[in-house]
Amino acid sequence: MESTDKVTEGSPLKSAEDGTETVTTPSATELKKKSCKEVLGFSRMSHWRTAVFFFSLFLCLTVVFAFSFIIPCPERPQYNVTWNRDFAEAATYDFLAFEQANRDKVMDVLFVIKSTESSPNKSCADAGLPSPCLFMLALDGTKGRTLWERPLDAEFHWAQCGLQTGTRRSWHCLLSHSDNLTAIDKYTGEVVWQQPQPTGLRSSSPVLSVPDLDGDKVSDVVLVASDDTQTQLILLSGKKGTQIGSTVIIDSIATNNHLLHYTKGGSYYVLLQRDSHVCGLALWKIAAKAKLEPVPGLKKDKHLENNASNTTGLVPIYLSEAGSLLRTKDSDDSSDLLAVSKREVALVDGSTLKLRWRFNTIAIIGKPSFGHFNKDNVLDLVVEDDVGNFTKRITILDGQTGGLLWEAKLLASTNSPRPDAIHTTNSFSVFMFWGWVPSESNSSEPLTNVQRSYMLHPSYPNVLLECTNVPDHIVTFKATLMELGRHAAYFLLKGPEKEGSEGTVVLTKRKLKQDVPSCNLRRISDEGALLSKEDLQEAFNRLRFSSDW
Repeated sequence: MESTDKVTEGSPLKSAEDGTETVTTPSATELKKKSCKEVLGFSRMSHWRTAVFFFSLFLCLTVVFAFSFIIPCPERPQYNVTWNRDFAEAATYDFLAFEQANRDKVMDVLFVIKSTESSPNKSCADAGLPSPCLFMLALDGTKGRTLWERPLDAEFHWAQCGLQTGTRRSWHCLLSHSDNLTAIDKYTGEVVWQQPQPTGLRSSSPVLSVPDLDGDKVSDVVLVASDDTQTQLILLSGKKGTQIGSTVIIDSIATNNHLLHYTKGGSYYVLLQRDSHVCGLALWKIAAKAKLEPVPGLKKDKHLENNASNTTGLVPIYLSEAGSLLRTKDSDDSSDLLAVSKREVALVDGSTLKLRWRFNTIAIIGKPSFGHFNKDNVLDLVVEDDVGNFTKRITILDGQTGGLLWEAKLLASTNSPRPDAIHTTNSFSVFMFWGWVPSESNSSEPLTNVQRSYMLHPSYPNVLLECTNVPDHIVTFKATLMELGRHAAYFLLKGPEKEGSEGTVVLTKRKLKQDVPSCNLRRISDEGALLSKEDLQEAFNRLRFSSDW
């Protein structure tokens, strides 16, 4: 007989009175019902998960479709690697500026010609001006089409674009022509204001953009006018072009060049280059001499003012036969000043006025250019020196120490443009200059119509890339980046040999890398004998250009 304590299907429950544990065993029907419910619940959850998955996939595909087809991606400008614009029976001048004139983030080119008409739709007569007249033109940098053209009274004196803008300044270029000063909007070509030239003397370029002096929240302009008898400083309103205060007459000595100097302490000085020295006058003193109210924000530099003359207020900056003043774009000390004469180049500390270094020359041709030859993040100098026998020496000087980094001799043409450079992402620059690498057969013959352009890769200093033979007269030449960080190009403005004479004016744009395949290798040292033309061309083709100096 079975034990009465054993729990069986016949007696699933035991009385609570027994004090034993009660165990319940589900029946087959209950198990079947529970199993079906669990399966049905799992099935419904799987359906929801599938629905969510496909909805997410559909949403992602919709977003991708929208960005790919419905919302257009920004189109990159389509460049012509080269283009020409010809102007018959015209004259041109040594002026070439690069600005973004149509807001497409690509540099456009501005220049000036003198002609009866700039196009069939724009003539001097249409503007009510005597013929020939001036035309300031803005051409699209991508394809060379005309963006705008502004007729003006002749004759042309100077033009300047890229002035420091004030908070509400609506003009970007300033032209001195005929008896007028004209401010022009670079986007439309419209005349913002036009004022007659200051009476007595004609101002010289460049004009100096200074902080707001008349309280209209727009930065103002200083004109420096000089002849053999005196130097005048005239303050103009940046908003209207009208004169602010009275004319400041410094002394009876003529000024050959000028520059606005900004010290580390935040003071502004107008530097004036004379025959044998360079001196400076503080902006707050100029405002006081012009009988303006005290201008807030104009600081005094105590160190420089300790050296100022008690009678004239002028601060001696550098004593030499300085021919010009250039500001170095030194990232470490932007207040340093470069004094250039025919026989020397000197760098002066802009804060202490102490000489940093000096380099002696024979006869400097034109103004030095800037670029990075080494990788110390300090701009180096390119100096052209006339050494006689129709030969010029091109030297690259270390911007920090003044030491010689590179040099070469080229036959000099009477029409060699100033050197230029374009910076790369490798922390150095590609240098461009003009002339002709001499050979034994032509080293003593003058060059008149024959010259070539050369490119120097600082990683290969013993060879040059000899590129272009340009027989036409070059009025001016500049290299630039057409777009931020890309598309390096150079521009040649060619025209009659005598400035202002009529002839055919041609503006040419060429992509720098486009010339590389047609260029030849020229060795200037035996150390570059192992490098082939293909290797040098490949080195140039691998370069990526940068807008950061």
